[in-house]
Amino acid sequence: MNHDYLTVTALNQYIHKKFENDPYLSKVYVTGELSNWRKRPGHQYFVIKDDHSVISAVMWKGSFAKVKFEPEEGMKVLITGRVTSFAKSGQYQIYVESMEPDGIGNLYLAYEQLKKKLYAEGLFDENHKQIIPKYPKRIAVVTSQSGAVIRDIIDAVRKRDPHIQVVLYPAAVQGEGAAQEIAKQIENVNQNGNFDTLIIGRGGGSIEDLWPFNEEIVARTIYDSKIPIISSVGHQTDNTIADLVADQRASTPTQAGVIASPELTDVISNIRNLQNSLENSMRNLIKIDQQRLNHLQQSYVFQDPSRLYESYSQQADLLTDKLLSAFKEQLKQKENKLVLIRSKLAGSSPHNLLIDKQNQLKYLDANLKQNIKAIYSSKKDQLRNKVDALDHLSPLKIMARGYGMVKDSENHIIKKVTDVKIGETITVDLSDGNIEADVSKINQESGK
Repeated sequence: MNHDYLTVTALNQYIHKKFENDPYLSKVYVTGELSNWRKRPGHQYFVIKDDHSVISAVMWKGSFAKVKFEPEEGMKVLITGRVTSFAKSGQYQIYVESMEPDGIGNLYLAYEQLKKKLYAEGLFDENHKQIIPKYPKRIAVVTSQSGAVIRDIIDAVRKRDPHIQVVLYPAAVQGEGAAQEIAKQIENVNQNGNFDTLIIGRGGGSIEDLWPFNEEIVARTIYDSKIPIISSVGHQTDNTIADLVADQRASTPTQAGVIASPELTDVISNIRNLQNSLENSMRNLIKIDQQRLNHLQQSYVFQDPSRLYESYSQQADLLTDKLLSAFKEQLKQKENKLVLIRSKLAGSSPHNLLIDKQNQLKYLDANLKQNIKAIYSSKKDQLRNKVDALDHLSPLKIMARGYGMVKDSENHIIKKVTDVKIGETITVDLSDGNIEADVSKINQESGK
């Protein structure tokens, strides 16, 4: 059976004509969000998307010059244009003829505000980004337990290095409370402390679905993480705050697994290549050193070693003569200086000054001894007076005159009759001992 096979060019041109001749595609009205927007000096190339689909868009320089507002990433717009294909690549796209704003969603405004805030605080700075380890042993993944993300990451890692352990930390990735779950699981991974890399992510969706990864609590938890983080949120065209704060961004979960893990066969091959390179380098170094050794052995130094130090011996003799001459000159200068100093010293003898200082020292010594005796005598009298005063106040003196000190059973001094009760045992301390007595009667004077 014979078939007429088309070339790729012929097929793309045929599809292009189909688009060009379709009356429904010659004038279309589309609403959606601008994505991958970056203003260029000439023609504009970008993407129009909604919650479920995207389409590439082109706006020629002349048409864009008629736009009266400044388009921005994520802005909802109303566009008019025609849909056709690019024959060279076979990709279909919309050629935009006019564009009008259709308002900006609250979530996007919140996203931009938080983005500007965190940028000003330095959370996106490259100097804070951590390096993703090349040879991890354990990788933590924070994502949904039931989604395809964890399966894609595990498959990618196992294909590259089956020895790496992948541990799931399940968390809701959309809906109320999802941001708090994601942040908590990132903290849990850091608290465990035995992971090399952390991957966070989820599949694609609308800005509402991806919103937990745009919340401040998640951004700051990623920034505070001591473990390097790879963010894989949404599709390649989606950009979240988590992507900007993370140490590295992956366009898909599979790519995240590839970034986080080395190709085992590549590692082994690289080790073997390095081993071969090292062996070759060692052989070359040995060969070069052997050649140098042979050359040195044939040099005049080994053939006639005395020639090596002949010039140095002659130079040493010259330097010795020069040194002796310089030494004699220095010695002569010092002798002259010594004679001059001796003559000056003889004119200003310190003998009289020494005698004066000795007399002054004797006077100060006698004065010091006299002051010490006076202070000692004064302090001795003060001590004697205070001892007499203390002895005069001693309760033992009072007790010697016939007084006693009465205490209760708990050794408290009794001052009033109300301090004791009938039948209680009391102790009376006298000057030569004490007496224990039981209280049988209490007489209290009235009015006292």
